[in-house]
This record gives sequence, structure tokens and C-alpha cells, in this order.
Amino acid sequence: MALIGGIESHASAAEKFNRDVDRVNWHDKALWNLRHKRDLAAESQPEWEDLKQLGSEYKLHTLANLKHYLTEFEANCKKNGIVVHWAKDGKEHNEIVHSILAKHNVKNLVKSKSMLTEECHLNPYLIERGIDVIDTDLGERIIQLNEQPPSHIVVPAIHLKKEEVGELFHRKIGSEKGASCPTYLTKQARAHLRQKFLEADAGLTGVNMAVASEGAVAIATNEGNADMGVNLPKVQIHCMGIDKIVPNMDAASVLSRTLARNATGQPITSYTTFYKGPKEGGEMHVVLVDNGRTKLFQDELLAEAYKCIRCGGCLNTCPVYRRSSGFSYNALIPGPIGIAVSAGDDETHSLAWACSLCGSCTQVCPTKVPLDKIIFKWRRIHSEQGKLPYGKNGYMPWVGKFMANETMLNLGMASARTALRILPDALMKPFGMDWTKHRELPKAPKTGSFEAWFKKNRENK
Repeated sequence: MALIGGIESHASAAEKFNRDVDRVNWHDKALWNLRHKRDLAAESQPEWEDLKQLGSEYKLHTLANLKHYLTEFEANCKKNGIVVHWAKDGKEHNEIVHSILAKHNVKNLVKSKSMLTEECHLNPYLIERGIDVIDTDLGERIIQLNEQPPSHIVVPAIHLKKEEVGELFHRKIGSEKGASCPTYLTKQARAHLRQKFLEADAGLTGVNMAVASEGAVAIATNEGNADMGVNLPKVQIHCMGIDKIVPNMDAASVLSRTLARNATGQPITSYTTFYKGPKEGGEMHVVLVDNGRTKLFQDELLAEAYKCIRCGGCLNTCPVYRRSSGFSYNALIPGPIGIAVSAGDDETHSLAWACSLCGSCTQVCPTKVPLDKIIFKWRRIHSEQGKLPYGKNGYMPWVGKFMANETMLNLGMASARTALRILPDALMKPFGMDWTKHRELPKAPKTGSFEAWFKKNRENK
């Protein structure tokens, strides 16, 4: 998976974001609203846990039989008149897409949201070769105009306030200065994008699911932009990671029921379209991309990260993501799922520690990806390679020895409890360093250690 920006560690980038307390609180609240809607949507489905279990089993079965289903998908696509391409990495993916566009002398391309093309850096590649690329999802268009990568995989401009979007639209597309009404700004974006759709020579989309038994791809949007982009020009291209394959329509229907509910709390996305062949007189291409996925498939636990259906639910519930923003992760995909698929490429060796291991991400995941276990494993991998983040290399070995020595641990905890009882917080807080910047110190239990409490209350019962 691709990393973005420089090589700044998560802790350093998050510390900068946290300097603006009002923005942090606003960002936290915006994401928590999505999590709250997700909970209401999930609770409205009595069979929700059964759907999660089915979704997990479908994805796990598909990953275990990936070669079979990819082969079946390719054969059925060809029967439907679809041209199938294979790319081992982002470079090959970009070259394939460019060759299709060059063959048709395409100068204007409209794109629907695709994290894969972000991963492959397709936009700058095509723009360098004289092709105007327009992202048509509203959030994607906003960050494209703002010259930023997505900060969230479902709501890519969640980091921007409506006033900031109004100022951006005034500068870039000529809307009224000072306007911040969402309805007005949406109408301005619609008029701006409609012209781009009409001028397009080709349309490109990501893929939510590729159905092997049908030789079809499914695309879900709330704005209908993917359908506009695909249906107006003659050439349509769909780019997908090989993990997006599902066996059949039963699997697609189960995952469709959980995708939007877990993302935004909707029963289903406004538009869910299956494309099974080219339009009359047109061409349909599907590009399947590996780009490091099969490398992770070799590890049984890490491979489960690719059960993910990219709903973004784990980001919305993650306390670290909500209060550090997507850009602090130094990875294209932020949050828990971003750590799961990107930590192996992280040169700062800090991504795996951008997590409290609270397990909330695993709890809400609609396909039961064991995100906390995967993140913990990445920590172990970095540790065993001697690549702990800066600072941890110095003190973590000593912490390990301290924790492993029962006498030292008991003495240390007894000293801490005594200090908490008799010393003022102002004197104790500096010892907690960053941990106590925004936290109150705990009260020392009157019962002494947990071991003493256990012996008194439970040991002989």
C-alpha cells in the first residue's frame, strides 16, 4: 500500500493537529455522529450479527480460493464482451489505463471515487501525459481542488468545514464569496461537474464488488456520479484490487446490506449498479491489480485485513483517528484498516502504535476483520525486527524487564499508590508526560493491589 507525504511519524503529525483544540473537538464530533448513525442502523436489523458472520465467511472463503474465483470472473467477463487486464503493481496499472485512453485519443476523463487509483497515483500520471482527470464524487472533487489526498476512505473531505469549502469554491469555480450554505455549494458543484461529464471522452470508476459467477462489477455511490461517468462516454474502465472479488450474487447481496449501514447509517447507498458488459458501440475494461496484496495473503492473520469492504466504520469509531485526523497516518488509507494494510511499508515504524488497542474497530467491522489482533501483530513484527519507533527503543526493553520481575513490579506499584495518595496532582502529573496532558490521574485504590484484593475476596471461593 502506498504511503503519502514525507516520513513524519504519526505521533509528530498528530501532535500538530492537536494544537487546534476546537478543530479536534469538531472533527471528533463529526465522526462520532457517523458512528452513532451506524449503531442505529445496525440495531434496526435483528439479523445484524448473522449478516456480519455471513459476510466474514464469504470473504474468508473467497480469499482462500482466490485463484479459482479470479479465473471464473475473467472467463465470464470475456463471455460478456469485457476486456480484462492484469497489473502486478501500480506502475503496470497506470500504463494499462493510459494505453486504453491513448488508443481512443482521450483528453478528458471523469473518475468516480476509487481508493485504488489513489494508491497507484493514477491522477498525476495521466495529467503528466496531457489527460485532464476530474474526480466527480463531491468529496473527492473538493480535495482535488484543494490539492490534498483523501483524509477518510468514505467521506474524503470530512476534515474541511463548510466555510472552508465555500472559500475553496469561490477561488476555484467562481461561487459567491463567503457562501457556506451546503445546499448552495452542492448546486454550484453540480453545475460545475455536469459540464465535465458532458465533455468527457471516457469514464473510470472503482469497484465495490466483482461478482465471479456473473462476470460483473458492482459500484455503489450516493450521488450517481459513477453512473453518469460510465454511461455518457463510449469508453468505460473499472479498476479494482484483486481482493474485491466475491463468488456470487448471494455474497454481493449480504455485503451490500452491511456496506452502507456500517458506513453512514443508510439502509443502502442511493445508487448500486451492476455493470455486466459494454454499452452498444462502446468498450468496457476491467483492470485487476495486485500491488502487494498477495504478499500479505501469505500470512494467515494479516490476510484477514482484505476481508475489508471499505465501509470506513473502523475509522469512525477509532478514538485515535477521530482525534488525530486522517493525514497524521502518513498512509493513503488511515485509521485501523490503514494500519492493517500499510504498517509493513511504514518507514517511520510508528503506524502500528497509532492505536489504543481498545478493539472498538474489530467490534464494529461488518466482516469481522480482527483489526486489533492484526495491529498487535504488526507491533510484534516491528519489534522483532528491532524497528521500534523513536524513543520506544530506549525505554521499552527496560519496561519489559520491570514488568517481568514480580518483586520490582509490586514495589513500583506500591510506591505509585502511595505517591498518588499523599502528593498533589500538580507534582505527579509531569511524570505522566503526554499521557497526563489531557487526563486526570487515577485515585489510588484503598484496597491496595489487585493481588491483595483477590486474595481477600476471591481466592478461596
